[in-house]
Amino acid sequence: MDQNNQTGAAATQATLLFVDDEANILSSLKRLFRPYGYRIFTAEGGAAGLEIMAQEPVDLVISDMRMPEMNGAQFLEQVRQNWPDAVRILLTGYADVGSTIDAINKGQIYRYISKPWEDNDITITVRQALERRMLEREKTRLEALAQQQNEQLKELNASLESKVQARTEELRQTMSFLEMAHEKLKKGFMASIRAFSSLIEMRGGGPMAGHAKRVGENVRRLAQRMGVAEGEAQDLMFAAMLKDLGKMSLPDYLLSKPLFTLDDREMALVTKHPIRGQAALMSLEQMEGAAKIIRHQHEHFNGNGYPDRLSGLEIPLGARILAVASDYDALQAGMLQPKHFSPAEAVSYLVVNRGKRYDPMVVDAFVELLKGMPTPVKEAELKLHTFQLKSGMTVARELVAKDGILLLMRGHVLDEKLIGMLRGYEKAMDDSLSVYIRAG
Repeated sequence: MDQNNQTGAAATQATLLFVDDEANILSSLKRLFRPYGYRIFTAEGGAAGLEIMAQEPVDLVISDMRMPEMNGAQFLEQVRQNWPDAVRILLTGYADVGSTIDAINKGQIYRYISKPWEDNDITITVRQALERRMLEREKTRLEALAQQQNEQLKELNASLESKVQARTEELRQTMSFLEMAHEKLKKGFMASIRAFSSLIEMRGGGPMAGHAKRVGENVRRLAQRMGVAEGEAQDLMFAAMLKDLGKMSLPDYLLSKPLFTLDDREMALVTKHPIRGQAALMSLEQMEGAAKIIRHQHEHFNGNGYPDRLSGLEIPLGARILAVASDYDALQAGMLQPKHFSPAEAVSYLVVNRGKRYDPMVVDAFVELLKGMPTPVKEAELKLHTFQLKSGMTVARELVAKDGILLLMRGHVLDEKLIGMLRGYEKAMDDSLSVYIRAG
């Protein structure tokens, strides 16, 4: 499927502004985004960018951090003050962590992207930001409409019973539409998190494929068993999907190297990823709880972990749960030790390290959870090529591309649109997909 068609009509009408003092960077961004049909403006400094903002309705701004006279943090702060609805994205280098935090706090940026960027990453980020902005506008419109009709309802005369009933029915329909829009916004937010989780796993290669999904399932069951409140359980699920967000800044070779084989220099790089992961989510208020769990996922119960060397109950419960569920899967995938552990060996490892690496209470609850889980019944399935797929078929196994990206989860029901996207992916990536489908 053509990428331009995927962005939709709303994206085609969107206006982007790129601000950077380097002409070659501006040219690269224009060349990258021109095929998507956006209106594009460029400025070689913050002052010029503000002039354009004053004259043109800009939907999204991408600004470099390091610029003379007015840096990216100062520029985006003024954009937030004068055009708060414009989505703000910061381009920053690895050495600009302090300045990036300043931009996050003052400019309330939507996302920061490290230079050099990945083309696919930055285009997906822009598309998702614009889609989210569109949904928020629609939600605001529907809320205003509901409020307006509610005021009209109060003004009706009690004697006009039939009119009251008619208005009540209109209000009911409006509220129904509002709930649908809100639910769509929630689903879009979850889809964005899943998509970004998939991108993180794609960078890590084969061993990470499906890791976040498996960890997410286990933390959900474990949180439920331990009586974790609904809001905290949701934060834990988000943290499980985005726990390796900070690793996006690491060199490729470190992502596939087992943790216990790293030398001191490599370990020093890896141990910073929880802080980077938290920083990347700081501007999203609804992700504050998940960001805290991500920061403390590698703390040890005996105080020998990182980054803050917390111990015991000082470590948030969500982080203690995530540590157990994540390491259980990582041991089996060969991501912690040079060898792949069996499920029984992974459990033994957790038990041996209870009170050291792990919270004994969480380990015990997890072991009991595993004992109570039914043995999966192998279902009848068919292995098909994409040209054999039909609408209504159910995926029997996770579909993973050759580059490690998770394309479909088990249990997903196919439709014609999705089948077409799979065939388009095969053609674009020169990949041959085999899809396992439930038989019968």
